[in-house]
Amino acid sequence: MVKSGNYSNKRDLVNKQDMNIVIVGHVDHGKSTVIGRLLADTNSLPEGKLEQVKETCRRNSKPFEYAFLLDALKDEQAQGITIDTARCFFQTERRNYIIIDAPGHIEFLKNMITGASRAEAALLVIDASEGIQENSRRHGYMLSMLGIKQVCVLVNKMDLIGYSEKPFRRIEKQYRRFLKKVDVEPLCFIPISAREGDNVANHSGKMPWYRGKNVLEVLDSFENEQLPEDKPFRMPVQDVYKFTKGGDNRRIIAGTIETGKISVGDEVIFYPSGKRTRIKSIECFNREPLSSIGAGWAAGFTVTEQIYVKRGEIMCRANELKPKATGRMLVNLFWLGKNPLVKDKIYYLKLGTAKVGMQLEEIRSVMDASNLVSRKKEQVDRNEVAECILTLDRHIAFDLMSDIAKTSRFVIVDDYEISGGGIVISELEDQTSWVRDKVIMRNYKWIGSEISAETRALKYKHNAALILITGEKQSPRKELGRALEKQLFDDGKLVYYLGMGSVLYGVDADLIDHKVIPPSRQEHIRRLTEVAHIMLDAGMIFIISARELTADDYDVICTGIPSEKITVIWVGGEKTTDIPVNMYIDSISDIDECVRMVRKHVKL
Repeated sequence: MVKSGNYSNKRDLVNKQDMNIVIVGHVDHGKSTVIGRLLADTNSLPEGKLEQVKETCRRNSKPFEYAFLLDALKDEQAQGITIDTARCFFQTERRNYIIIDAPGHIEFLKNMITGASRAEAALLVIDASEGIQENSRRHGYMLSMLGIKQVCVLVNKMDLIGYSEKPFRRIEKQYRRFLKKVDVEPLCFIPISAREGDNVANHSGKMPWYRGKNVLEVLDSFENEQLPEDKPFRMPVQDVYKFTKGGDNRRIIAGTIETGKISVGDEVIFYPSGKRTRIKSIECFNREPLSSIGAGWAAGFTVTEQIYVKRGEIMCRANELKPKATGRMLVNLFWLGKNPLVKDKIYYLKLGTAKVGMQLEEIRSVMDASNLVSRKKEQVDRNEVAECILTLDRHIAFDLMSDIAKTSRFVIVDDYEISGGGIVISELEDQTSWVRDKVIMRNYKWIGSEISAETRALKYKHNAALILITGEKQSPRKELGRALEKQLFDDGKLVYYLGMGSVLYGVDADLIDHKVIPPSRQEHIRRLTEVAHIMLDAGMIFIISARELTADDYDVICTGIPSEKITVIWVGGEKTTDIPVNMYIDSISDIDECVRMVRKHVKL
């Protein structure tokens, strides 16, 4: 009989730190039993719970299992497996523990990713009688990929092998060798019997050959992660809230601070847009405004300039390490989907608060995490690890795993299900990287007006907008553009129409005279975008007509101007390019009717 320590089932939230621990292991190796024993032996169960569960087992003629003590695992009692990631709490004399039981079945590995990504340390359970299984290796690799360095291996069910040292040492030697290959250095291996309580909360007299720490002592020897306030500031933007009632005209940029700290007056830059401003105030729910705040807090911020930012951007301090920003990335990912990860299919990638369309561009190598054998393949199958190049449908901001882990992790969604996850190894250039770099520099150096976009919109009675009219060479694009400009002008709108010829022989004159260097279409479009940016900053409705704009052209334009402000109209018959279009006009027999249709669509 194991004697319980002097613990309490009430968490001490004032005098003790919390620590998140994940428990992983192959199916039926005893993870839930380990947790149940920890709860029982630290007196962390609600009063009477142990007796209640034992009585239920007695009435149903079912042997009592410590795994049944977890209220969150009712499905496990019915089906014999842990269905979802369970979270429970217990405490020792040193700290409070939030312990996560990650399922061992391959089908539920995705739950382990979600749980383990929040963990500071891990207990990895192996059955002494069954030895190392394929999931034991996969879990080890996953912990490595998620950057969890504090790991202890529990060799469970020692009672089934007569508490023999030899099998334990064999497992320790083999598994330590494997973990070394995936860059995990376990703190220790402990021989335990969770069912009998050996070496869990107390030392066992049945294994005199083991003189190390028990499980609780090892847990207490783990070091809490320091709050990452000493890292560069990162806050993914969750949302932007605008108040209008009672004279409250604040726009609050809200999110949870992942790393770093920030103070009122600090200069910040939002990535990937590169927009720059300063912190005016720090707002927290039901609290007085703060002068500074750090990692772990959910907060809102008002800023000195009324810049346009949106969900998915990352707020950073201007004088610190910049995040990466691109539409292509080299990643390590673990695939868990029902169907393989393949090329030529649209997935969604979620990193921080950003969610973007994603395609698999290239598979560098595929590895079976259970044996670490790599090979070249054309698809990534379930439970395989791959080094891949991913292409995104727009730029996002992120960090590399080697810099800031929290903003380097991502998940991949396929058919509304999380089907994979991984870390970013490197940023890669895409076709608009050079344009984005110029836009970021422009936004950083931009000298903003004292007149906000909202004030201009109230004055002019409309928002700034960019209307791109494109189509085949013979299509009446210019006629529609001029007619739209005139009608809007007659109605008192601040509007301007610009044809491409005016750009080519004006701001692009040096590109047209290309005796030495051939002209770059992207540079033509970039300069047009900068003209449009100035017009929109002035609050105008800016109309451009250009022949057969492409998706690549549109990507360049969206690098410099938010896509929410752009409307693309295709004039003429069948669309001949791949540009995404908001409105089609087949023919223009009645120009006034076409203008009316455009105004209705754009809400002008």
